[in-house]
Amino acid sequence: MDKLRSIQTFVEIAERGSLTAAAAALDTSLPTVVRKLAELESTLGVRLFNRTTRRIRLTDEGHRYLTICKTALGQLEEAEEALFESKAKPTGKLVVTAPSLFGRLHVAPLVMRFLRMHPELNTELLLLDRSIDLIEEGVDVAVRIGHLADSTLHAVPVGALQRVICASPGYLKEHGTPRHPSQLEQHAAIRFTGRSVLSEWKFREDGRDLNVRIAPRITTNSVDAALNACRDGMGIGAFLSYMVQAPVRAGELRPILRKFEAEALPITMLYPHAKLVSARVRAFIDFAAPLLRAQNFTKLQG
Repeated sequence: MDKLRSIQTFVEIAERGSLTAAAAALDTSLPTVVRKLAELESTLGVRLFNRTTRRIRLTDEGHRYLTICKTALGQLEEAEEALFESKAKPTGKLVVTAPSLFGRLHVAPLVMRFLRMHPELNTELLLLDRSIDLIEEGVDVAVRIGHLADSTLHAVPVGALQRVICASPGYLKEHGTPRHPSQLEQHAAIRFTGRSVLSEWKFREDGRDLNVRIAPRITTNSVDAALNACRDGMGIGAFLSYMVQAPVRAGELRPILRKFEAEALPITMLYPHAKLVSARVRAFIDFAAPLLRAQNFTKLQG
């Protein structure tokens, strides 16, 4: 505890730029602050401040040590608050975001069940087909599809999705079934843009990536419109597996070229590292993650 008090004293001196101001902030005496700083410098074997009668300034070693100390104190504070929060009931507002269709089909039902379990909680559900900054937008939990690049977020894997090529039985009967991705050039394509701006579909063959350029007959940013066009026999479409589970099971669409499917895309629940994990966030992750993992989003009939 003495070492911790000395570190807290050092941080206060550095941030306030004065031994006297640090003593006032810590509600202690100036001699105590001087003694704590001297003890810390003696223990470390380095000088942390250059001091004159008029000013006090961090040394190079002091600058480096200050960064380490602030990080350590912040983590300690978060750990203590997390222990307190873990004992509390989920209350307040939980903000969750997810891709539009996936959120409507698979996340919204979980949020509703969670709310029924915790009557003192309310929620805001943002279904968006774009990534947003969780901290800037005040979002507690995000469900995302695809590989992640942001290392500042804590990630909880909950499943995977395949990119699936589909067409209606009627279209395949009339135009034939492609046996290799290269044969797609001979067929009408229905392109659901989503976040992609490229007119090509990704496959894998013999362990290598294979990109096939398409000339779409229909291009739309609406997955519902693309699915309807596919059902109506207007061409062959590329979708994520969860998007076509229902029409495939109903016999309205048929998956093709499955042995050439590209690498699966991860489904992840995210929450900010820098943000204290509240009781409501921890409870929702603990509730929703196992239920999402239990669903096999890549399994399709047909």
